[in-house]
Amino acid sequence: MNREVEELTVGADDAKQAVLGSLTALYPWMSQYHSRPIRDYAFRLFDAPTSWSMPEVRFRALTKLLDIIRKAATRNGLSTDTASEICRDFERCRVLQTGPHLLLLMEPEAYYTHIFSLLGLSAHGCSTYVSYAVSTVSLVEKPRRGPGWLAVDGKPVNVFGLSRSRMAGYNLLAGPGSYGFELVPTEPNVEGDALARLRSLLPKTQFKRPAHAIKAANLVLWPKMFAGRFAFLQIDDEDIADLVADHLSDEDSWLRTRLLEDPKLASNILVGLDRLAAGPWSGWLARGTDFFWFYENGKRLPLRLAAGELVHPATGTKVARFTAPDILERLANRSLIPNLLLVFLVLSILPGVRVLGGSHQPLYYPLMRYVVGRALEVAGVDADLLQALATDDAPGAWGHRVIECDDDPFELFLNGGNGWMSDLIDRFGDISFAEACGSMKGFVSDPSWQELHRRLRQGLVTPADAEWALS
Repeated sequence: MNREVEELTVGADDAKQAVLGSLTALYPWMSQYHSRPIRDYAFRLFDAPTSWSMPEVRFRALTKLLDIIRKAATRNGLSTDTASEICRDFERCRVLQTGPHLLLLMEPEAYYTHIFSLLGLSAHGCSTYVSYAVSTVSLVEKPRRGPGWLAVDGKPVNVFGLSRSRMAGYNLLAGPGSYGFELVPTEPNVEGDALARLRSLLPKTQFKRPAHAIKAANLVLWPKMFAGRFAFLQIDDEDIADLVADHLSDEDSWLRTRLLEDPKLASNILVGLDRLAAGPWSGWLARGTDFFWFYENGKRLPLRLAAGELVHPATGTKVARFTAPDILERLANRSLIPNLLLVFLVLSILPGVRVLGGSHQPLYYPLMRYVVGRALEVAGVDADLLQALATDDAPGAWGHRVIECDDDPFELFLNGGNGWMSDLIDRFGDISFAEACGSMKGFVSDPSWQELHRRLRQGLVTPADAEWALS
């Protein structure tokens, strides 16, 4: 190894150790897993959270979440027995993978996260798997990267064959329109065996939204790429819109009586977000929009809550009143979609479900819990829910892109024989945590983590801070 390569390797290792040091400072329980097989870490994450209390608010929220999961399973063609089994496993474990965006299964970012989840679930004897896939994301996130692009044989392919003008600024939930798997290579006359095989596997129909196309494709791909060992259900933000609608249709639900009808709580949450953004924990939890995104002409637009109205700040247009009837109508026609804070309220904070995410979620999710908890405290309501939040067992953790691997998942699938998936899961499970997570490039290349490391080192933020109390 020459000196330049050696210096780069040492530099990368130092950067990785800095990230692990920051993670361990915030999550001390993680340190015991660094030298153990990654299977042990996955087992810990999918171990059912210990609950010292289950207040009525939490019980009702979990019941609503299970109902939405059951409906989604049935709508996706799973049998009644399988839907019931999915709900039983989920109610027992109460752990949800929330890291990957809504991507085709052979996208490495999704594939290796699913492998990691299956490691944890199989260690607990589960045979079903529910994953929440964020769909409020752009078709293009980086040049030739994002849900609208896929690398096949190492070459970029335009998944839906859309022009640049129909991709830039547009979202997976854009629509209604007509979207099909065109799989257009950027290089002319490039149609290898892998691309031809992928064409043969994907649905031939047209879909109203890109998100619908990817969900339908994943239903077809899952039993082939993951050998049918687990019943798989992928829910996304349209399912969460239905879940929020279920809460708001219930006149006695927490979401309706507290968030919409209590004059203080929503404003307390927004004030808390602004204070957080102005303090030492800034940069992790932005107030991108107030509770809902507005979808108009295929574009996702932010809203601000002002005088009981959801307003588009750029135009001053009043989109909807902050009341159940107005919001329910907009959720039904998909012109309103819940934002991430509202997503985590109904998926995790209220029902008591542990969520596993990527490089940013281990920071912003505890801060979300703090903002909600502080708003409850200031309003002087729901002491039982606040107590449950304070005693939650590892309510969130790093569980997305834990396995870093350069092998092309689709190539593995094409070259795999009988039992290849079981062998792959066993092989990854035996690798040590430190080796499995590789260079942690998702962290190391992120300026936010570099800044966090600096703030921790200088004592500007500490795990003893009030903002970190509900982590």
